[in-house]
Amino acid sequence: MKRRAGASENKAAKKQKLLEELGESWLPYLTPRDAEFHQLWKTRYSKLLLRKAEKIPQELHHIVQEAFLTLQNHGCFFQDLVRIKGKDFLTPVSRILIGNPGCTYKYLNTRLFTVPWPMEDYEIKYCHPELFAACKALIRLNDYLNIEAVQALQGQIFSETKETEDTAVSDREQDFSTFIKGSLLEDQSNLYTPRNDCNSLKHRTSYNLTLLNYMDPLQMPYLKQEPYFGMGNMAVSWHHDENLVERSTVAVYSYSCEGSASDKVNEQDVEGRDPADWHVGLKVAWDIKTPGLAIPLHPGDCYFMLDDLNMTHQHCVLAGFQPRFSSTHRVAECSTGTLEYIFGQCEIALQNLQVDSDSVALSLKSLEVQVVKEVEGIHNEVEFEWLRQFWFQGKRYRKCTDWWFEPMAKLEEFWKKMEFMTSLVLCEVGKGERTMEQRNEIISCFLPLLTERQELRKEWTARCQCQLAVSLPEEQKPDCHPLWKDDDPSMPLPYDLEEVIANLQTLLE
Repeated sequence: MKRRAGASENKAAKKQKLLEELGESWLPYLTPRDAEFHQLWKTRYSKLLLRKAEKIPQELHHIVQEAFLTLQNHGCFFQDLVRIKGKDFLTPVSRILIGNPGCTYKYLNTRLFTVPWPMEDYEIKYCHPELFAACKALIRLNDYLNIEAVQALQGQIFSETKETEDTAVSDREQDFSTFIKGSLLEDQSNLYTPRNDCNSLKHRTSYNLTLLNYMDPLQMPYLKQEPYFGMGNMAVSWHHDENLVERSTVAVYSYSCEGSASDKVNEQDVEGRDPADWHVGLKVAWDIKTPGLAIPLHPGDCYFMLDDLNMTHQHCVLAGFQPRFSSTHRVAECSTGTLEYIFGQCEIALQNLQVDSDSVALSLKSLEVQVVKEVEGIHNEVEFEWLRQFWFQGKRYRKCTDWWFEPMAKLEEFWKKMEFMTSLVLCEVGKGERTMEQRNEIISCFLPLLTERQELRKEWTARCQCQLAVSLPEEQKPDCHPLWKDDDPSMPLPYDLEEVIANLQTLLE
């Protein structure tokens, strides 16, 4: 599910309105101790499926939980420095993204790059054999959850079909007398169109990555309080998961470390959920009439958010007392988020670059407005959606593998050629060989993209120098890259484009 333009502002307005309607009161929510809990789950939250730990193979529990601890011992979990409403925040949860080689996942204006799990036709060198074993365990979990998700969706479709057929039979019985009098009973076969097409199910359950999370609540100086129901400490606030294939299933494996008996709270003394246990919270999006649910998560439990649940409902993660790992498997919408895609974009852009075989001089094949606009747009995409995103996360990816560094170096080579292409456009518009109308047309399409580049460079430079960034451990500190001095002979244009932009604006006057 992609975040639409203006979605953040819309969400903030809805949240404010909801809080105003609540006033000082809490909305009701149910836990398994409430008599109406299972009925509410069945009627309003039926697309949330819980698979208890005892239903999952013990051997799978062992290797997955061992993988979590291995990744933690090797220092592979990191808090993300994310961007919300123009401000930088460190996530309370530490994360690592593992998945198909060359895949990325973007959330809160931050692009994470997969530590690749073992796959055929890919040579992946891990920094330690234990990390190979950990990634191998997670792809095994991925395969298991894929099978479970398909079966869950098939079960859901069967239930919906049976319910529809039962309704049709009831309608036939009610209308029988009318039928006897000569009315024609409509064919009921078209009431329901099955959605269990194999390709559709595969498309919505073929997990291409997992976002692993870790948090120790007792090490956190502050945790947000759940604002609508009074559910207590939140590890992750209310949200829809972003950038997923539409109606795809999200599968979550949860492992909270075992605590001592003294950690448990006497249920007789507590109203609502047991604060010692981790829970997943669910609510119907922006609805104050339907009670919420708080579902306890015990070590090794798994839950699935089926079909459109992630679109129609919101979920949060409610902290318990013990440290917790989770592996959240997703069908990420990667149409613009893979190495294959961005290399394809570079190929399109560089088709407009011509190299003289004798003099090695560079020139542009076309100065058509649409060609210039497309190339400069790709130039910005490579710089701000890939290079700066990658280096902003410091040296974290070296913890597991060096797999990403070769393609990123290649991407930087392509980007540098695009810098030369930008300088060639500037040379052409300054020659005076075109009519004023032609020149102004090129500048008018070119200038907004240069202005965007200048503003984004300022923003990324500031982010790399912000207080939170500077306070991070050395290996996690953002690297403002690419960065160069204006007199760098290897670069055709200055880093700061302010003077270039001013000159173009003068030409337009």
